[in-house]
Amino acid sequence: MANSIDAIQQEMLTAIGANSVAELFEQIPGEHMTRRPVALPPTLSSEAALRRHLIDTLSRNDHCESHLSFLGGGCWRHHVPAICDEIARRSEFLTSVWGTPSSDQGRYQAWFEFCSQLGELVDCDLVGLPVYTWGCAAGHALRMASRLNGRRTVLVPEAIDPERLAVIRNYCEPPEMREHLNVVQMRFEPATGRIDLAHLAHLVDTAAKAGADLSAIYIETPNYLGVIEEDAEQIAQIAHAAGAEMIVGVDPVSLGVLAPPPAYGADIVVGTTQPLGVHMLGGGGLGGFIATRDEERYAREYPTLLVSLTGTSRPGEIGFGLSLAEQSSYGSRENGKDWTGNSVYLWAIANAVYLSLMGPQGFEDIGRLIMAHARYAATRLAGLPGVKVPLAGSAFKEFVVDFSATGRSVASINQSLRARGIFGGHDLSPDLPALGQSALYCITELHERRDIDRLIDTLSEILNHE
Repeated sequence: MANSIDAIQQEMLTAIGANSVAELFEQIPGEHMTRRPVALPPTLSSEAALRRHLIDTLSRNDHCESHLSFLGGGCWRHHVPAICDEIARRSEFLTSVWGTPSSDQGRYQAWFEFCSQLGELVDCDLVGLPVYTWGCAAGHALRMASRLNGRRTVLVPEAIDPERLAVIRNYCEPPEMREHLNVVQMRFEPATGRIDLAHLAHLVDTAAKAGADLSAIYIETPNYLGVIEEDAEQIAQIAHAAGAEMIVGVDPVSLGVLAPPPAYGADIVVGTTQPLGVHMLGGGGLGGFIATRDEERYAREYPTLLVSLTGTSRPGEIGFGLSLAEQSSYGSRENGKDWTGNSVYLWAIANAVYLSLMGPQGFEDIGRLIMAHARYAATRLAGLPGVKVPLAGSAFKEFVVDFSATGRSVASINQSLRARGIFGGHDLSPDLPALGQSALYCITELHERRDIDRLIDTLSEILNHE
């Protein structure tokens, strides 16, 4: 690397008026600096050695192409049509950041198609470009609600992805910060997995006594446990009676068989875009969306980029461009509505392709297929000795499996499954101990009946012979 040469380093230090590289780090407290040398591996001698090292390292991974996977909980293995990758990898999209006006037009049109198609799926007229994750979308939506009504308390489910909750808390800021929102969790009913309405009523009453401070109620359906919130319309009525916004998080794949959130009272809809033509990945954004009615009061609070079309000076010609860009962090930096940071606009291209391929009938077909396979898996799992599928509520794609009566921990069962080429369900016991030794199992359209039968046979062997 050129900048590692002593003479070049000295030239740069002289230009900025520093005597040494160490001076550049003086503002870091001493207790934050390492006290011992970092044990780095030997320097690799060539590109060929680097390639071999990476291949050897990656070969130690167990992945979903080599193992049968029943993991979900926020990132799911769905089918990604080959054309999604083909189009998203085209240089016009892959390398397009902020180009010429002509290249912008193609990108803006593709983004507009994404927003339009997703808007039809979730039954909302206004959709922003995707943010980094579902958690980011939920955090932004809660802050949007607070800006709309000036209130500071938000209710979120107790049964929620811990990672998503951590992101939400981060967006709502600590109490010491000026924009702090008070995050209060709603309990779930152990028998059904749905929101405990009595506890919700208590929280709303408490907020009212504190001066009508309730800003928003946030629920998810299907929720983190895979359960469909059948009381969602009643929860929306409770929110609106309290003058609060109703925010609903949703898995878009479920909307082929479930009503869209606005049908039961949602004001703001958020969710993930990962199931819509995006591969599972680690270390990057999976995509999250925000959608609302096309009303100015909502549009003025969006932190994301909005894409619009309009006529041009030529009759019949259409042009695409950004709307209200000045209120985003792109337009106003730290003075924007919120800081959206790195986003996943390339995934919007893949999402648009997937949505166009599926159409309304495709979403209905995949939804019915997932529910049928999940029902078959739950029935077969419940037939194993000591195994229960405890929650009575209707579920989509994911469901809870309780192994407590087997005398085995989920961790030990998953270890045995992995040794046999299967990833078991996500262990819920660390985050939701009230559910005992339970795991969250995920079934998608990629699971065939033989895959489920293999899981049952393997679990039977593990539980009966180990």
